[in-house]
Amino acid sequence: MSQAERVDDLVRRGRAAAERVGELRTDVKDAALHKAADALQDACAALLEANGKDVAAGRERGLAAPLLDRLTLSPERIAAMATGLREVAALPDPVGEVTRMWNRPSGLQVGRMRIPLGLILVIYESRPNVTVDVAGLCLKSGNGAILRGGSEAIHSNRALAKVMREALAASGVPEDALLLVQDTDRELVDALLSRDDAIDLVIPRGGEELIRRVAEKSRIPVIKHYKGVCHVYLDEFAEPKMASDLAVNSKVQRVSVCNAAETLLVHAALCETILPDVLGALVAHGVELRGCARTRAHFPSARPATEQDYHTEWLAKTMSVRVVDSLDQAIAHIREYGSNHTETIVTRDVSRAREFVRRVNSSSVFVNASTRFSDGFQLGLGAEVGVSTTKMHWYGPMGLEGLTTQKFIAFGEGTILE
Repeated sequence: MSQAERVDDLVRRGRAAAERVGELRTDVKDAALHKAADALQDACAALLEANGKDVAAGRERGLAAPLLDRLTLSPERIAAMATGLREVAALPDPVGEVTRMWNRPSGLQVGRMRIPLGLILVIYESRPNVTVDVAGLCLKSGNGAILRGGSEAIHSNRALAKVMREALAASGVPEDALLLVQDTDRELVDALLSRDDAIDLVIPRGGEELIRRVAEKSRIPVIKHYKGVCHVYLDEFAEPKMASDLAVNSKVQRVSVCNAAETLLVHAALCETILPDVLGALVAHGVELRGCARTRAHFPSARPATEQDYHTEWLAKTMSVRVVDSLDQAIAHIREYGSNHTETIVTRDVSRAREFVRRVNSSSVFVNASTRFSDGFQLGLGAEVGVSTTKMHWYGPMGLEGLTTQKFIAFGEGTILE
C-alpha cells in the first residue's frame, strides 16, 4: 500500500473500533483488562527477549542513559503494567456518568454526561509501558487508540501490542481498539496529524523537541507537556529530616522522569541549619549541585549556577539550588522558571502550606510530599496516558476522566420554547 492508503486504513479501522468500544458495557471492558493483565505476565519471557533487542540496539547507537532507563523492561516493570491494567479495571467507568443535573424555568431538566473523546493518536518515545497504559485507559474510557512509538522501542512495542490485541479479541473487544503504527517513517506521522476528520486528539509523550514538532504540525488538538522543571521549596518552618528525605526522594528516586525535582529552593533562614545537611545528603547520592552565590557561601563544593540552569530539565543527577528570602520569592521563581508540572512545599506551618497551594498554579501542587507522586498510578488514576501542562480540557496527569468530554442532556415533557 502507498502511504496515503496505509493512513486511510489506520484511521478507518481505528474509527470503526472506537465507535464499537464507546458502546461496550463496563463488565466487558473490565474483563478484557484483566485478561490482558494476565496475558502480559504469562508472556514475560517473550517480552523481555523482544525488549533486549531494543536495549542492545540502543546501547550500540549511544542512546543517552535516561532514555535507556525508560526503554528497559524488567519482570517488575511488566508486573507493574499488569497491575496498572487491573487498577484501571477497578476504577468506576466514566462513560455515561451524569455529573450534574439542574432544573430550568422552562421545565427542562438539564444535565452533563461523560462520553468518550473518540479516536486518540499517541506518539511517544522510549517507554514501551506507554503501549499498555494507553491501551488500558483508552479501552476503559471507551476510546480507540492509534499508537506510534519510537523506532528505538519497535520490538518491545510490537510484542506488547500483540499480547494486548490478542487479549482484546479473546474478550469480545475489537482488536483494532489498539492499532500500533508499524512504520517508523516520520512522513506517515505527519499524514496522521493532518487527519482531523477522523482523529479527535493527539497526545505526544517524550522530549520537548518531539512535542513541539507534533504541536507545530498537527491540525488536531494536542495535549502538550513540554518538560518537567519541578521544584521543591524548603520553607523556613521545614522539619529537618523531612526536608532532607523529600529533597532526596524527589530528585534521585528515579532521575529520568518528568516528575523528578530539578530545582531546590531554600529559605534563607535555613542556610546555617538545614541547607548544608540537605545538600550533603544529595551529594552523598551522587547529585551534582549548581547553586547561587548564597548557596555556595554555605556549601562551597556546589558549582556556580547559570540563568539557564534554572530553566533546565536535567533528567540526570544534577540539581539547581537557589536561596530565597520569602515564600513570595519562592513562588516568583517557580512562576518564572517552572513548566507548570509539579511543585512541593516542605513546611510545618499550615497557613504557608495553604498559601502555597492557593497561589502556585502548576498542574500538581503538593505539601510535604515528594514530587514523584505526580503520577497517574500514584494519584489513584490507575495509570496515565500523559501529563497536560496546558489548562484547556485537562490539567495534570490524564487518567480516565481526562480521556472523556461532557455533552449536554435535557429531559422535557413535550417542552417547547415560547
